[in-house]
Amino acid sequence: MTKKRSRFGYGLLVLGLVFVLAFIVNLSLGSVIIPFDEVLEVLKGNANNTSSYYILVDYRLPKAMAALTIGGGLALSGLIMQTFFRNPLAGPFVLGISSGASLGVALLFFGSSIILGPIAFQNISRLSIIIASSAGSALVFGVILAVALRLKDVMGLLIIGLMFGSFTAALVTILSNFSTAEALQRYVFWTYGSLGGINTSELGYIILFVFIGFMGCLWLSKSLNGLMMGEQYARSMGIQVGKTRILILIITSLLAGASTAFAGPIGFIGLAVPHLVRLLIPTGDHRILTPAVFMTGGSLLLLCDTLSQLPGVESTLPINGVTSLIGAPILIWLILRKRKILM
Repeated sequence: MTKKRSRFGYGLLVLGLVFVLAFIVNLSLGSVIIPFDEVLEVLKGNANNTSSYYILVDYRLPKAMAALTIGGGLALSGLIMQTFFRNPLAGPFVLGISSGASLGVALLFFGSSIILGPIAFQNISRLSIIIASSAGSALVFGVILAVALRLKDVMGLLIIGLMFGSFTAALVTILSNFSTAEALQRYVFWTYGSLGGINTSELGYIILFVFIGFMGCLWLSKSLNGLMMGEQYARSMGIQVGKTRILILIITSLLAGASTAFAGPIGFIGLAVPHLVRLLIPTGDHRILTPAVFMTGGSLLLLCDTLSQLPGVESTLPINGVTSLIGAPILIWLILRKRKILM
């Protein structure tokens, strides 16, 4: 047991070092490359009133903080969803929360362009987009929560969540038929996801929501460990399954809803990172999985954000495409490698 704990400790240490390295690399690389030593000097507070200082403090540092926080939050929500449904294909958006956010933004873009005209559409602010996304997520969450209070079947809840996602996606598709080209283009760009433009006040909200979700995951570690063995086993351990179900839904909505509201829908992270961590650290204990998944999710999104910036070039790739383009081959390779070892 001591040897196993020591191995898990080393695994967490390695993930922590990768987490810190990914953060520093993300700050260093971009359209303007800043040497590591200058980045460290700025982080120490020793380099003020330089061009590197303003680039890092005003733009890159908030973006990097947002990337590690959102990446960790999405990965955590994926972890507890896969545990809750006991389904490896479950992710943070399986309950339709992302689709609800997309519907809110679609109503804002398409409705303003159709009803209020092009002038009103051009004046849509980032705050309005955040509010619309949050309202859409909250609406879907409220419906799912009401269903969860009545429905005791977990798989039934999963199916209903997927149907809500399909329903809202269908509404967005219908609305797009009546939209102007400009509104449709802006909506499509929003679906690509973006970590740029997040200011310090928005970052504070993201950190707050993700911190609450992280602490909630740690607090529910025993319950999540029990649910992995099935609801009957969890009840035999004295776990209140109904109460735990509601808490898991609330935590998932906080984590996934906050990320979607401020950065748009970012896929793959929540689905793949829990599997990636279980391959690297083979354990079912959520006291270990929670920090490991958070650090891995943050590191992966930082890496994808770094690659999307095309270091040394002013062009920026959609973060939503980069996460799947980079992450999927890595996960496939690890799974095939593990299967080869087992055989």
